[in-house]
Amino acid sequence: MPPRPSAAAAPLRKPPQVLQLTKKEEQLRLEREAAEARAAAEAANARAAELENAARAARGEAPIAPQRPTAPAAAAGPVGDDELFDLSGFEGLSMADLLGPDERRQRRQAPQASAAAAAPARTVDEFDFDEEAFLAALDEQEFVGTTGEVASGTVIGLESDGVYVDIGGKAPGFMPKKECGLGVITNLKERFPKGLQVEVLVTREQNADGMVTVSARALALRQSWEKVRALEKEGKVLQVKVNGFNRGGVTCDVEGLRGFIPRSQLQEGENHEALVGKTLGVAFLEVNPETRKLVLSEKKAATAALFQNLEVGQLVEGQVVSIKPYGLFIDLGGISGLLHQSALTGGQLRDLREVFGQGDRVKALITELDPGRGRIALNTALLEGQPGELLIDRDRVMAEAADRANRARSVLRQQEQSAG
Repeated sequence: MPPRPSAAAAPLRKPPQVLQLTKKEEQLRLEREAAEARAAAEAANARAAELENAARAARGEAPIAPQRPTAPAAAAGPVGDDELFDLSGFEGLSMADLLGPDERRQRRQAPQASAAAAAPARTVDEFDFDEEAFLAALDEQEFVGTTGEVASGTVIGLESDGVYVDIGGKAPGFMPKKECGLGVITNLKERFPKGLQVEVLVTREQNADGMVTVSARALALRQSWEKVRALEKEGKVLQVKVNGFNRGGVTCDVEGLRGFIPRSQLQEGENHEALVGKTLGVAFLEVNPETRKLVLSEKKAATAALFQNLEVGQLVEGQVVSIKPYGLFIDLGGISGLLHQSALTGGQLRDLREVFGQGDRVKALITELDPGRGRIALNTALLEGQPGELLIDRDRVMAEAADRANRARSVLRQQEQSAG
């Protein structure tokens, strides 16, 4: 048989490199450390005995002999591996427990502990307080934008739904499109270009991002109500254009506010629909910003217009239209004045009809005007030369009323000066 090919020899493998620690070397190291520990213990024991003997000598007692440490059980024979590496005694201990106290940390903490113990306790009142620094810190953290506050700002950005206004806060204020002004604004970019200085009213305070909501419309409405109140106080007559109607009356615009004129306050209330587009003179009946009620009157305006032509001390003529127990009402051409019984004559009067009756013409002086309430106070006693002259010669007093009125005005001025 032909010879069979010999199998290839297997390559030689190198033995693994293992770090070996012989038992002999480990035993020698442990014995060396044990010897060092025993030496340290003996030195400490000797020092303790020395100090104890010094203390006993100070007390007059006899010294004691130092005790030699007993040899450890390890000296009796060789120590096995199980005994050297037995860790059962260290269960439940942390690394800090094994390492023991850190002398350097104790040395650092000791001065701090002693300083804390030595320092007296301080109260809040003993700390320094810088009021100016405190107020400055408050200013830095001051919130900008309290509801109802008027703020001046600059337009810094526009969106399709509103305008961003810098009013000095940590975030800009946002003004929704519907709050950009009275009426309808079709082009925000033209109405509010960047850099435009505007005044707005804060309607909502800062949110979580520090942004407030502002309104130019709300500010305009507030200013309109303030102006309307001033006009009412002055008793002004306004010219307004009727822009709508309903069953109860007509509507108009007054300083950007919606005004209402009831049918009962119109000169032509029967056909009020036909008044749309016409201009009327009106006066104020009710101005209430809280309920947003602005009620006007054309009839009162006619009365107010007459008041504008009257003044205290003026001689007027009218007709007696009503006799009451307390006085006479005189029609002065659209408005009525009251001639009170105390201002009728200086004489003794038993009945008002002794001087004037229903329908009689009367000349009298105006002594008081109240356009707001539509009141006019009249006086004929000041036209008398002597008290009770009207009871004796009424016609003469009325005929000479113009001349007598000049003298009466001097009396009125003197009364006003005395009252002032």
